[in-house]
Amino acid sequence: MRSDQQATPAAAAIDARRWPKILSRYREPSVPRSVAEIAVTLGPLALLWVGMWAALHVGYWLSLLLAVPAAAFLVRLFMIQHDCSHDAFFRSRIVNAWVGRVIGVLTLTPHDLWRRTHAIHHATSGNLGRRGIGDVDTITVREYRARSWWGRLGYRLYRHPAVMFGLGPAYLFILQHRVPLGLMRGAGWQPWVSTMATNLGIAAVAGGLMWLIGIGPFLMVHLPVALIAASIGVWLFYVQHQFEDTVWEEDRAWDHPEAALHGSSHYDLPGVLRWLTANIGIHHVHHLSSRIPYYRLPEVLRDHPELANVGRLTLWQSFGCVRLVLWDEIRRKLVSFRTMRRDAAAAGDVSGA
Repeated sequence: MRSDQQATPAAAAIDARRWPKILSRYREPSVPRSVAEIAVTLGPLALLWVGMWAALHVGYWLSLLLAVPAAAFLVRLFMIQHDCSHDAFFRSRIVNAWVGRVIGVLTLTPHDLWRRTHAIHHATSGNLGRRGIGDVDTITVREYRARSWWGRLGYRLYRHPAVMFGLGPAYLFILQHRVPLGLMRGAGWQPWVSTMATNLGIAAVAGGLMWLIGIGPFLMVHLPVALIAASIGVWLFYVQHQFEDTVWEEDRAWDHPEAALHGSSHYDLPGVLRWLTANIGIHHVHHLSSRIPYYRLPEVLRDHPELANVGRLTLWQSFGCVRLVLWDEIRRKLVSFRTMRRDAAAAGDVSGA
């Protein structure tokens, strides 16, 4: 299922290199608006959390129903932390850092560690020579076919929806974010300091709530919210780069503005979902100019409608992205295992299973 990126001639003709300068005028945040965004996100989240606890006395089914909107607001809170990691939400770098750190306790995400890995993602997205940090593992058709049987099985398991959007997010937010193994090289002790400080904050908040309402009720309330929010967050990150007409290039040919504009989708969600996800679907614009606060991203599309159809994915179209798992160097698009096998069979190669 193709996005509208290549289907629209005007979109294909856009010169990516001129856009960072054009978009720089949208980078100024509004402090009152930023504070209001935190309030309208944190307030409903707290009320829904308390409502879930109160609903335990009625029936756990009601509490679980409330977990879905609570998770959506937790995702929105994470998007505020995301903007803080880009120094986009407030004018002060220090304020951005400390707001992000505090939110990180609630989102189970060490802010300084996340900031580091996410900056690497922005600096390398779509670069085949610099994969591995802050992105969804993606290999080429050639690399897949060169792997052993066990290597292929491992990649297939990693890319299975149950792992990618179920077990994987749970592991990432609950376990991996607690110990930053493999991220010490060149970073000193900062990732550990960030992570351990966040862990202490999580322990303090969770311990206080367990003391107040009990261990069982706390886990019954918060665990579903955290798990659902983690899966939603990974899904959003996935569809923002794992769509058919995304862009991958070898290091020597990679160009940052081009990868930002054409390697990131415009996930055109319905209005309510767009608000709950803090406009993160306007991801191509975000990658072109990451210092734009999320509440100003719609201004960009309003003033520059030619960007609206670049990499555009609807909610329905996005479900088709799940099957796209390999970068085809010949087709220059993401393809499914089935497409790879069909191409191999057409070429008479029986090893392309």
